[in-house]
Amino acid sequence: MTHAPSFAHSGSRDGRAKPHRRAEWLALSVLVLALLAQLGWLERARIAANPQLRPLLVSLCGPLHCSLPAWHEPAAITMLARDVIAQPERPGVLRVQASFRNDARWPQPWPALALSLSDVNGRLLGARRFQSDEYLGNAPHALQLEPGQAVSIAFDIVEPAPNVVAFDFRFE
Repeated sequence: MTHAPSFAHSGSRDGRAKPHRRAEWLALSVLVLALLAQLGWLERARIAANPQLRPLLVSLCGPLHCSLPAWHEPAAITMLARDVIAQPERPGVLRVQASFRNDARWPQPWPALALSLSDVNGRLLGARRFQSDEYLGNAPHALQLEPGQAVSIAFDIVEPAPNVVAFDFRFE
């Protein structure tokens, strides 16, 4: 029989863990869960944007009375029609008109609309990013676009330069 110092023994002789070892493992487990909860909280927007995890999070947040960040997927907004036309009765003013639809599986906030205007040579004459409150104005509207909801917008802008012949829309 060999004698070893007490710190070298892995457990009691009958194979059961010592009570203080159980407490250490319990404390370690609680700390790991707390760390995972903090990481989940810090990355909640990214996790909530995951299409595979979103249904699970929605079902968990109901009973827990928590809220998820709004779904934001600009690529799921489909442009149905768009136009930028000169206003003959108002020189130097362009009328921007667009119709689009939310093709995402969840409601999402109104997108930002990036508009760029070019001349016949493709030279950029002006560009601007419009937030929803700028293109919706004071008209009453829902806070989010529902899945499958199609909307039409129209607003006026000042023509940045004469000879605007081309335009490009992007949702952000």
